[in-house]
Order: sequence, then structure tokens, then C-alpha cells
Amino acid sequence: MADASSDSINFPKAEEEILELWEKLDVFKSCLKQSKNKPRFSFYDGPPFATGLPHYGHILAGTIKDIVTRFAHQSGFHVERRFGWDTHGLPVEFEIDKTLGIKGPQDVARMGIDKYNDECRKIVMRYADDWKYIVNRMGRWIDFDNDYKTLYPWFMESIWWVFKQLYDKGLVYRGFKVMPFSTACTTPLSNFESGQNYKEVVDPAVMVSFPLDEDPSVSMIAWTTTPWTLPSNLSLCVNPVLEYVKVRENASGKVYIMMEARLLALFKKAEDYTVLAKFSGRDLKDKSYAPLFPYFAHMKVERGAFRILCDDYVTAESGTGVVHQAPYFGEDDYRVCLANGIITKDMQMICPVDDSGCFTHEVVDFEGMYVKDADKLIVKKLKQEDRLVHQSTVKHSYPFCWRSETPLIYRAVPSWFIRVEHLSEQLLKNNQQTYWVPDFVKERRFANWLREARDWAVSRNRYWGTPIPLWVSDDGEEVVCVGSIEELERLSGSKIDDLHRESVDDLTIASRCGKGTLRRVSEVFDCWFESGSMPYAQMHYPFENKKEFEDSFPADFIAEGIDQTRGWFYTLLVLSTTLFDRPPFKNLIVNGLVLAADGQKMSKRKKNYPDPLTVVRKYGADALRLYLINSPVVRAESLRFKEDGVRDVLKDVFLPWYNAYRFLLQNIQRAQKVDGLRFVYKPSEVDKASNVMDRWILSFTQSLVLFVRREMAAYRLYTVVPWLVKFVDNLTNWYVRSNRKRFKGEAGLEECHQALQTLFSVLFDMVVIMAPFTPFLTEHLYQNLCKLLDPEMLKEQDMGSVHYLMLPQPREALIDSVIERKVARMQALIELGRVVRDRKTLPTKYPLPEVVVIHKDQQYLDDVVDVQAYVLEELNVRLLTTSRDKEKYGVQLRAEPDHKVLGARLKGDFKPVMAAIQALSDSQVEDFLKSKDIEVLGHKLAENDLRIMYSFTGGSTSKYEAHSDDDVLVLLDVTPSQAMIDEGVAREVVNRIQKLRKKAKLLPTDDITVYCDVMPKTEELHRVVEQHTDYIETALKQPLRPYPIPFIGDIIIKEKTEMKGATLEMTVVKRQVDHHLHYPAAPTDDSTPVVCFVNLHLCTPGVPAAPGAAASRDALLFLENPRGDVVSSVAELVQQASVIFSLNGTAVKLYKSAELTEEVLPSVDLLSLNSLTLYASVAGRPPTSAHGNYILHCWQT
Repeated sequence: MADASSDSINFPKAEEEILELWEKLDVFKSCLKQSKNKPRFSFYDGPPFATGLPHYGHILAGTIKDIVTRFAHQSGFHVERRFGWDTHGLPVEFEIDKTLGIKGPQDVARMGIDKYNDECRKIVMRYADDWKYIVNRMGRWIDFDNDYKTLYPWFMESIWWVFKQLYDKGLVYRGFKVMPFSTACTTPLSNFESGQNYKEVVDPAVMVSFPLDEDPSVSMIAWTTTPWTLPSNLSLCVNPVLEYVKVRENASGKVYIMMEARLLALFKKAEDYTVLAKFSGRDLKDKSYAPLFPYFAHMKVERGAFRILCDDYVTAESGTGVVHQAPYFGEDDYRVCLANGIITKDMQMICPVDDSGCFTHEVVDFEGMYVKDADKLIVKKLKQEDRLVHQSTVKHSYPFCWRSETPLIYRAVPSWFIRVEHLSEQLLKNNQQTYWVPDFVKERRFANWLREARDWAVSRNRYWGTPIPLWVSDDGEEVVCVGSIEELERLSGSKIDDLHRESVDDLTIASRCGKGTLRRVSEVFDCWFESGSMPYAQMHYPFENKKEFEDSFPADFIAEGIDQTRGWFYTLLVLSTTLFDRPPFKNLIVNGLVLAADGQKMSKRKKNYPDPLTVVRKYGADALRLYLINSPVVRAESLRFKEDGVRDVLKDVFLPWYNAYRFLLQNIQRAQKVDGLRFVYKPSEVDKASNVMDRWILSFTQSLVLFVRREMAAYRLYTVVPWLVKFVDNLTNWYVRSNRKRFKGEAGLEECHQALQTLFSVLFDMVVIMAPFTPFLTEHLYQNLCKLLDPEMLKEQDMGSVHYLMLPQPREALIDSVIERKVARMQALIELGRVVRDRKTLPTKYPLPEVVVIHKDQQYLDDVVDVQAYVLEELNVRLLTTSRDKEKYGVQLRAEPDHKVLGARLKGDFKPVMAAIQALSDSQVEDFLKSKDIEVLGHKLAENDLRIMYSFTGGSTSKYEAHSDDDVLVLLDVTPSQAMIDEGVAREVVNRIQKLRKKAKLLPTDDITVYCDVMPKTEELHRVVEQHTDYIETALKQPLRPYPIPFIGDIIIKEKTEMKGATLEMTVVKRQVDHHLHYPAAPTDDSTPVVCFVNLHLCTPGVPAAPGAAASRDALLFLENPRGDVVSSVAELVQQASVIFSLNGTAVKLYKSAELTEEVLPSVDLLSLNSLTLYASVAGRPPTSAHGNYILHCWQT
């Protein structure tokens, strides 16, 4: 028997218990063992850094990965899930530099690379235990024992193999390139790294004069926001085709040359200047000018520097139309100066800034000064030398280092590159073979990035990383690329256990070309190269697992945030394309960013978001999981995280779901205890369902199974939760609510059994299909539900966990679109009727005479008739009338324009057309419905242009109140009779008592008697309670008695409440039969009561032992008490027998013989039955000869 569930549940605590169960059963590994021989579903886990704690972005991505991989497992696949750690690179080194106060390469040299890397190695897994705890607590199943770390020598060896393949294909070269450079981390960043962290900043904006050599009284005017680059100026650049002007500043008489379109950038109004000449930019080409600073003046003679060049990258969008060029601090500057011979690829760089961002000795005036700090002093010097024309500031977006949060500079650095630019078409082709959710990220953002793909700088001038395996001669002419440990051991003659710098830097290789000794280059790989190599390196390919890799590549699925568009997604694609000309994955989910509630970036410093573990401890991991995947963030949009949203998942989804489950178990328990029903779930029983609501909820459930399977096949996680919410609403607020009487046995045992089978089937399917999404709650529910499964089902497989089960196959035979249509219409009617009741402040407890349904479609009305019993029950009305004759009830059709459609189409004509549409008569609208078109003020309108609605003109004297949803009209008769009002009051009394039972935490099967008193007795409430006692007892399924309470009563709870101007006092006591008298045999003469009585024997088999009357099959019932006050009828005698044996709501009959052949007829003289034994039987049940203990039951009037 399944355990009866409590009224409340602590979701986080229940999750902790499930974690213990999973650990005890080793469920995750058991799943992997069970699926070992099934088809493989391959998944790559992007490696995070373990130098920081997981945040909501990690939790979100982890949840997406977990849902998809769980779903794949339950769909019949074997899914290996290995956790990966990114252990190299800037995040680790930056922490060490901060801790040890390391400022630059010289500090590392003094310390020694071996000691520096030892320090890095110590902190790599600083937060590994925290990661494991949080990942596990979120319910994510992933293998930490068989993880991969980028620092493992076998992982690094595969990276060497990848690089060697590219080198052998001629895709590796060394060059200089202007790159984003982090002065805090003293290393260049890739273009995709620099694009991750733009911030709004305020920088100086200066206009500087450059006097022409041919006429020093005329100066070019250039504009820059980086004054620190001016000491390295070697040229100016103008647009060759745009117009430039020579102007005199009227106030000072100075003459400048600038772009005509940018005059207002220097002058406020036309009166401030005089145009002296106009010409195109090409007319300025090769004119020379005086250097701004003397530091590199020698370049004027040596390379023809300090002259004007032309290029169309100069625009009229900003500045003066004249760009100052420092070729080693700007990509366009470098390109243009190289093309015009001012610099060459092999010359000494003009780059007077060191790796820490400080000026070197060449710039004597600012030597040792950080470039950004030097801006003000440079501007001051320009002003002193009369070269500063204008000074201001500009607010613009500027890239910052993603690790150190310091501004980047652009600086030429020597680097090792992978040729990518020529692969653009191949990259786009392979990208087209992949499936992304959402698609727009693939087609726009990612594809645009691929079209502009640039060569990839993969080297970093750092220490803690995978060394680049290139050994080079002193003259750089001979290069050996090593692709494995074995190859390096062979070439160097040394045994190798580790591949980090301290282990390989000192290894040398003898030259094959007579160039002496080859030594390794000093750089290490960018960590993005490592993560892009993970599909191969995690399997130590090609040195091991060759077949396993080739069988599972490309991955079936990956998922990460949108910030990886230019990061991991890109590096994966570049390497898989260069290696195999294939995409690295088939399916990808891109998630957006999780922001604080105010839309700002989550910040530990600002404390603008709740700690993830705090949220999990309050609401549970399942609630957080469902909140995240039911948000725009799964569609690559941003989510403003709100804790209330997590709480709402509990309120709107989990609690109603849990309550439906609890309702099922409590009613199974009731049926077993009261009706002797032994419940076992058999799927075949569900196929026999004939009840409309059973067929509807079964159909809806199978539609849900189909929907979830279809959406998950398309990786659309965000569509599942809205359907789940709708399903929970249909289950709890419609199916369970409308079938309460069936569940409680009031419609007979067969109906009760069928309803329980249906509800179990629905909940069981729901638990299995939702297991990947909410693994904790589904496991919690399953552990109880599985106790009620048919033993035959348990023979088929291990049923120890819901996660061992495969997803249910849709039982399409149960899907009935007609039933779903009928119930959808029923729901619409009931909702409309509830609106009317709310509007008139008429609680549903109060019956109403009639509901009228008006619709033009006869099929609609026929559907309503088929489900009218539920409409009458839910709206609590006596009569349902359907009609197509709207005029009979004062109803007319009216039309409204579709504002969005017609507004856009008709523009200025919309208002008069709208008025004409609203003025259409009922007959005109009828004609429109038949013809599907109409002409209004010369405009031909079609079916989709108008909305047709009902208009009710019943008037103030009408007994009806109307409401419509623009499809169907509902009229509710809101004039109840006095008897209906009284019944409503009686329902309120029942409601108060039921709330009192709930307050006392009583179960429906607990045997109680309710005592009720109304003061003063003259109030209407007293009359209603007296007249409706039978109704109240039927509703309560427990006896209702007036005060006073017998002294033997064991009071459970007592309460007074004000109602209808009177005081209602209610007392709940344990059923008097709980204090029963046991007799070893039938009563003797000495124990015979002094009043008339009958012995009762319950013949129905299977009734369980339970407290009170239901514990025994024999009882003694007084026919009079006191003497002379006789039971009024056989019907009342049967009712008392039902109460004694807790058989309320079932068809009980009394017989004079144990064979049940002589029924006690209504015409019998009750006193003639004195001292006889009567045999009680539930209709349709065979007799039993067993006799139990006797119970003394006192019947009272």
C-alpha cells in the first residue's frame, strides 16, 4: 500500500531525501550500466574555470544540459556525461599575480617558472568541492570521477596533435599583428575575447594641428580619443573621395585643413570660419608635415614617414575627417602604413610601450608612465607647444579585459597564428549543417562573425598553459613541430612525464640542417585553443579511443551561453573544419544572460542578486530549474532574475501537482478502507474508460506526451513548461474538481475504480515524462506511486527509480480530438458563468435556476448538451438551455474591426470605416457571416478583417445576466428561489465544517461526529441547518448531531464563527463507536438492552480493519432510544447501518438471512425485528460467514 501523503510538503527537504536515495542506489551509474549497449548520444561539456564559484549562468547552462541528456537517456540512448575543467590560462595566473604581487615577466623570472606554475597548480581546483556540491544539489547528473582537466598530460598531448595537423597543412605562421592587449595580464587577447566586455567610458577627445612642410601656416587637423598614441604618430590619413576644405578661423586667423562635412565638430556656427579652398582628399596625398614629437623623427628620412595617406576607412561619422596613424597601435593604421611603405613586416617595431602598458625609454618625456595616466600630461605638452586646437571628452563603448576589468589597448605583438580568413566559406558551409536554438543566433550573429573571420592568434606570452610544441633554430629558419610525447622523447632523448613549461622548456632538439640546437619557443597556447580541442583531447584522441571518438563525432548536443558565440562555439568549428571539414556538433542550445532584477549585471560587490544556494534552500532546485527554462533566457534573450518567479513555480505548478497526487492516494486509501477496494494500477484498465472526463484527461495527457516528445526533438525546452502549467490546471481545477464524487465512491464502486485508474495513469505518465525537467519531485512522487503498480510491470525491468524508466510512448488510441473539443467548450462556458457570478457577487455555493447557451453552430450546442452534467455541477445551476435563436433572449450580433490589420492597411480611412463597421446591423452581420465578405465605405473587407461578437440587450428587468468571449454567449438566471438560497447557506455550513476538519488535520477516512449549535435559535441559520441535516451529512460523509455533546465524546476541535447574523458553534469529536464494547459472542440475556435492538453483521468481504465501527463486522443497533422513540423507517435503519460501518455513499441493503435471500422490506414493522440479527451487504457483493466483535451503537434522535 502506498503511504498516505501529508497535507503539506517541504520541497527542499524532500529533495535532500531524494539525494540520499540516489546515492544509496547509485542511480546515475546504474542508468549508465542499464543503457550501455544502447545507441550512443554524444554530448560535450564546455569546461568552466574552477577558480570561482558557480553563478546563475553556470546553473542555467547546467540545467539545460541535464534536461537534454536525461531526456536522451530516457529516450533509449546511452549518454556519457563527463565533467570538464578549464585549468590553464589567465584566470589562474591573474589570481596568482594578485596574491604574490607579481607585476611583470621579470618577477616571474626571478621566482622561476617551476615555482610559479606550482602556485598555479595549487589553486586550480580551489572551488572544485563547491562546484561538485552545487551541481549535485541542482540535480544535475554528470561524471566527476571520470572528468577531464586541461592540465592532464594526456589531454595536452592531444592538443599538440591537433596543432601539428594544422602546422602540417601550412595553416600556422608567425607574424606581427595589432591585437587587443591586456596590460594587467601582460598578454594579447583574441578578437572574440576582447568583444566579451565592453563598457561605457569617458575618454579625452583632442584635435591636434600638423603644420604642412610646404606651408607651415597651414595645418592638418586630426582628432583622437587616445592621446597616448600621439608620440608614435607616423602618418595622417584622409578619405580620397570626400570633400576637404582649407578654412580660416576668424577669431585667431589660423588656417586649417579638415573634412567639409565635419566643420561643425570644430566650429559652432558658419560665422566662425571662412572657407578658402575646396578639394578632394586625394589632392592631399603624400603631402608631408612636421612631426608632433621628436622621438621617431628619423623615420621621415628613412621610411618617408610623416606624410598624408588615403584610405576609405576614414568616414564622415566622427572627428575631423583626418585620422592620426600610429601603425603599431591600430589595425587600420598598421594596414595602411604597411601598404604605403612607411613600415615593413620585418622592420623593428615603433612600439614604445611595454607589456605592462608603460612608455619605454624612447619616449623620454613620459618614460615609465602608464599610458592612460600619461594622457593628461601629453595634452598639456601639446598645449604648451601650441599644437592643441581643441580639447573635450567623449563617452563611448570601450573594450575591457574580461579577467582583470582593466581597459585594453591595441598593440602590435609577435604571435603564432592559425590561418582562418581563407576558410570563411568552409566555416559557413559547416555551420549550415548544424541546428541552433534559437536559429537567429546561428544565421545572424554567428554567421556574420564567420564571414569576417580573421586569422586566429593562438599564442600567449604566459607560463601556466600548454606549451606551443615548436622547436626553432636561432636564425628562425628551421622549425620542428612536435605532435606527441613519444615524438619529443625520441627527438630530445629525454623521458617525459609532464608537458608544462618547467618540464619541456629546457629540452632541445638537434638540427637536421646543421643549424646547431633547436629550442622551444616561449609561448603557450591560448586557453581557447585548449577548449576548442576538447572533443579530441578529452578522449586522448588519436592515441586512445580512436573508434569510440570516430563513432561519436560530431557531438549530438552542446549548450552554452550566447557569450560563447565568438568563443567556444567558434573555436570548436574552426578546429573541426581545419581537421576534418565537418561541424563539431549537430544540435546547440544558446542561452542568454541572467541579469539582476534591475537589469544590471549581477555583481557580488553590489549584492544585487540572491545567492543561488539560498534560493535552492528556500524553494528547492526543481523550482529554480523550471523557472530558468521557462524564461526568455532559453531563447538567447536576457532574464531579469526575480526570486518571486521561483516561488511562483511552487505556487502555480508544484503545489497543485502535489495536491492532485495527494488526492489520489487519500482516495485510494479511503476506497480500500471503506469500500474494500484493492487498488492495483493496470494500464489495460484505462483503455476501458467511458466517462467523458476520463477520456478527456487521458486524451490531453497523451497529447502532452506527444507534444513534449516533439518539442524536445526540436530542443525547444521553453515551450514545455507553459504546457505543463496548462496540464496541471486541467488536472486539478477541471478533472479532479469535476469528479470528486466519483473519487469518493458516491457514484458506485465501479465509477470510483475507473476514476482512480484514470487519475493514476495520468499522474504516472506525467511523472515519467517530466522526470528530466524536475528530477527530484518526480522521484518523490514515483517512490510512492510505484507501490501501486501491477506486479507484472515490475517483472520487466528495475523499477527502483523513475529515472530508470523509458519515456512513455504516446498511446494515440486514447487521443480523442472530439472529446478535447467538447471539454474545451465546456470550460469556456463555465469560465463565462463564473465571471457572471463574480460580477453579481453570487458564490457558487448558491444554486441558480438556469444557464442559457447561445451559439450559431448546432455542433457547438450538441457538444454542450453532451457535457451538460458538468456545466450544471460546476456552475451549480438546475437547468441548461441551448439555443440558436438569439433574438428570443434579446441578443444581437455586432462587429468590431481588427485594429491591427485594418489600421495598417486603411491608414487615414480607418476611423470612418471603424465607425461604419460598429454601426452594422444584426442582419448585415448575419449576411457577412454567410458571404465571408462585406463592402464598407468602398473598402472590401474579408473574414479576418472583422471580429464578430454578441451584444445582449436584455434590459434592466431581465432575470438574465450575460457574458461572452466573442464566440459563445452565456446567460445566467440570477434570481434564485428561497430554497436555493437555503441550500447555498447549507453549503456554506459544510464549507465551515470542512475547513475545521482540515485545521484539525483530519483525513477523510477518520471516523468523527460533528456537533452543531446555532445561537440564537430564532435566526434563519438554525432553520436551514435543521432542514438540511441530511444534505450536510451526505456532504460530510459523517454524522451531524445537535448540541449537547454526550459526555463520552472525545473532542478533537471546537470553534465558533459568525455566519448570516448568527453564531455557529461546531465541535468535532471522535466517533462514539471508537469507545465500543467488545463481546466475545452474541449478547447474553444479562447484557440485553432494555430497549428494542437488532444485531448487525456486515457481509461484504475485503473491508479492512480500522478504528471504530469499521473495525468490526458485527454491531448492535438500538431501534428505540429512549423507549418508545422508534427509528422512523427501514431507510433510516439502512442509513444508520451505513454510518456504523462507514459505508456512506454506497448502496447498502439489509437481509434477514446470511444467504442474503430475504431482504428487509420498507413495509416491515421495525419493532418486530427486535433482537434479530440482520445482515448488511453492499449491493453486488457476495456474502461472507465471518463473524467479528460486537459494537454497541446508540442511535439518538
